[in-house]
Amino acid sequence: MPSAPLRLKMAIATYGHTAAIKDGSIPIEGVTPEFVAVEPQIAAYRRMVRDVEFDVCEIAPSTYMIAREHGSPFKALPIFVSRNFHHSGFVYRPDAGISKPKDLEGKNAGVRAYSVTTGVWGRGILHNEYGIDISKITWWVDDEEHVTTLKLPPYVKHVPAGRSLVSMMASGELQAGFTGNAGLGRTGAPKEGWAAGAAKPAESNYIEFFKDSRKIEAEWHKRTGIYPFHGTIVVKDSVLKEHPWVAKSLFKAFTEAKNRYIKQLPSPDKVSGKDRQLAEMATIVGRDPLPYGIKANLPSIEALIKYVHQQGMLKRMHSVSELFEDPEA
Repeated sequence: MPSAPLRLKMAIATYGHTAAIKDGSIPIEGVTPEFVAVEPQIAAYRRMVRDVEFDVCEIAPSTYMIAREHGSPFKALPIFVSRNFHHSGFVYRPDAGISKPKDLEGKNAGVRAYSVTTGVWGRGILHNEYGIDISKITWWVDDEEHVTTLKLPPYVKHVPAGRSLVSMMASGELQAGFTGNAGLGRTGAPKEGWAAGAAKPAESNYIEFFKDSRKIEAEWHKRTGIYPFHGTIVVKDSVLKEHPWVAKSLFKAFTEAKNRYIKQLPSPDKVSGKDRQLAEMATIVGRDPLPYGIKANLPSIEALIKYVHQQGMLKRMHSVSELFEDPEA
């Protein structure tokens, strides 16, 4: 570790479990962070993938895996700052003719971008748990992929100019789609002021594909050990090569900040927003809804690599060590 702190340009969102790092109350040993605010954080993903703008960045894991295979010079740490299950948030029109999962084949479905992590997890569940051939679904997107060199499968199509997933779902051209930022909950590409482009589906009677999703998610997690992750932290290869201790420093600081947050996280009925969502996750996965590290997340990491590969966005199955630095080794 150098005698003078290493200055690192960092783009990470402010959550309850990262706030102590960003306000300086929990230092990163050997590092003076220079935080860059990017709203929404999704816009930072694109800036990191295309311009490698930051030394440390929170990024979507599916985007990261694709970027890494395409030669991006940064590597992930097993610090997963966003988690959620995905048996909910996929809906269909009541006139879609869907009464069982396989009925989705032959239909048109919407997702913001094919590589968006929510879509990867959702399609992975449809294929691996319910036997749905996702190549028999036409996936419509209305945003560009973060990794511009990614060649999409032939069953992925971009919405026509002047249209959106929201309008196509309302008109019946789409029969199904992901909700929220992954699809039907907004219009336009992620950029500054993106929230202003939020859109509500014209129909109010879209049907959740999986009924009683929380129960299904709990059973699935118990059976498979998979707990889907979203935001992960990546570090420039040059930083890790010249200052290999940085991985441990970051992991230690993020873990301390998270543990401080978890200790005061109340029950779901006493909080709202992201805190409520994580408190709900804790009822399924146990007291810590934000487990960090390779060992604690191995089934989840292996599942996401498998899903991205199955869906035509990784040319081969990569090992965990190829994609994730292990700061606990």
